[in-house]
Amino acid sequence: MSDADPRGSIKLPIDFFFREVHPDHKVAHPTPPPAPLGPLAAFVGQWMGNGFNTIFRPDNSVTPTPLPNPVPPPVPPATRDNILELNLTSEQLAFSKSLGSVPNRGTTPQGDIFLNGVPYVQTINDITVHGEKIGIHFEPGMWIHVPSTNVPPITQETVARMASIPHGTTIDAQGIIATVPGPPIIAAVDITPFTTAPPHNKITFASQTAGNPNTPRIPQDLSSFIAAGTITQALLDDPNSLLRSHISKQKIINTIALIISTAPPPPPPLFGGGADNIAFLLGQPAATAPNAQTTQMTAIFWIETVEEVILVPPFTVGSPPFAIKAKPSIPGQRVPTFSVTPPFDLDTPREITVHFTQIQYTQTVLLNFAGLTWPHVSVNTLVPADDIIVPPSVWG
Repeated sequence: MSDADPRGSIKLPIDFFFREVHPDHKVAHPTPPPAPLGPLAAFVGQWMGNGFNTIFRPDNSVTPTPLPNPVPPPVPPATRDNILELNLTSEQLAFSKSLGSVPNRGTTPQGDIFLNGVPYVQTINDITVHGEKIGIHFEPGMWIHVPSTNVPPITQETVARMASIPHGTTIDAQGIIATVPGPPIIAAVDITPFTTAPPHNKITFASQTAGNPNTPRIPQDLSSFIAAGTITQALLDDPNSLLRSHISKQKIINTIALIISTAPPPPPPLFGGGADNIAFLLGQPAATAPNAQTTQMTAIFWIETVEEVILVPPFTVGSPPFAIKAKPSIPGQRVPTFSVTPPFDLDTPREITVHFTQIQYTQTVLLNFAGLTWPHVSVNTLVPADDIIVPPSVWG
């Protein structure tokens, strides 16, 4: 990638490599091999995808959000304190090279461990209005691989994601790794708010009804999106349905799931992590009347190996390579492009079987304001942004 590449990126100096500082400063030591990355080894290069985002956010009488359609006043004593924003999104996720071996010092009886990390930058644009891009999310962060430990007694490797967003929140989310043959099982996710205090009763808002054009929602009138099949009632009821649609016609032969949370439940006995907010988000007095407090983030990232059969046209050795796109499962889905150079002449079209890595994720952030907890759900399917070079081995 050149310095002029407009895609979001994070770069480390070419000679930067984490390792221990040696006690003998007079002797040069060879660079040790990097610590393991485990499944994070798949996080390489640039990725892109078109996804979906939902967020209930505060609305107030001081700086109200103007809406084109009239909204019936709420029944007293209720007030119009929120607005549901829906975003069709275009995302770029850029990974840097791994850090190497990051020493974490243990205390007896736990010895030192070595982490390895992959820095990243995530940028998300709203593309709900055709031809218009509006930046709605920027996130620099890092994934790290953590080996098993005696103190605490965690007998399997784990991963963690550390990130910051410009609204004033940072997160440290830890989790487990699960590998299954075949495609992932993607459960439903619910965006319905619930009372912050027990018993956490769910409260459904009119803005969750796709066919109602007179609610506090952006966009208000979803009729054109419903007709196009891009924002539907099914999608509002379960944003993860988009992920299942993206893989509905794919052959996925293996899946690695990274299941993370800022408040990870056992098992395994993970603890720590969390979400922190600036004073504005916590409100005054702090956390009792928040403007929009992030309390928890949970996410699942699926790293999938997809098998694809592509048709290669006739070819003469010495000709430029073909650029052949994979087949989308639904309209508007981003798919990878394969760079194909047959090693011999092809008189007739020929099918070949290729593989590529795909990342899917679902993420839920819980926001507290106005006495309720509001799920903020984001989903996407990401594929390599650069052409995938088809190796000679596929030709037999």
